[in-house]
Amino acid sequence: MQGVSEVTHSPETLRKFEEKLVHQQAELQRAMVSAVEQGRETNTDDTQDIADQAVASYQKELLFSQGTNGHVQISLIRAALDRLAEGTYGECLHCGKTIGLKRLEALPWTPTCIDCQEKIEKGELEDPVRAA
Repeated sequence: MQGVSEVTHSPETLRKFEEKLVHQQAELQRAMVSAVEQGRETNTDDTQDIADQAVASYQKELLFSQGTNGHVQISLIRAALDRLAEGTYGECLHCGKTIGLKRLEALPWTPTCIDCQEKIEKGELEDPVRAA
């Protein structure tokens, strides 16, 4: 359990997380633009045989899914950057406790501490991402 002594992260640590979030956001945006371009290039014209049409359809669906997941992650990153600007970054949206440094290093966009995330996964708490 996290103690009161971990209430804030140092300004240097916060700057590193901000840089990481901005970099991740740029990477996702590039990947999503690439996925859109690939989706446009995927050919599903009537001259293809049924197997080729099925493959092309699957590829488009996969690219759409990747784009949707990218949008969700970009939303999480933007929300984390907003919390940085507000001075609340690193605080769990549910319980208000400090999110552990290791968790933030692994998932710098996470809005919840590990304890609350486990409760969300068990259905004991509402997911703040899905509620938004």
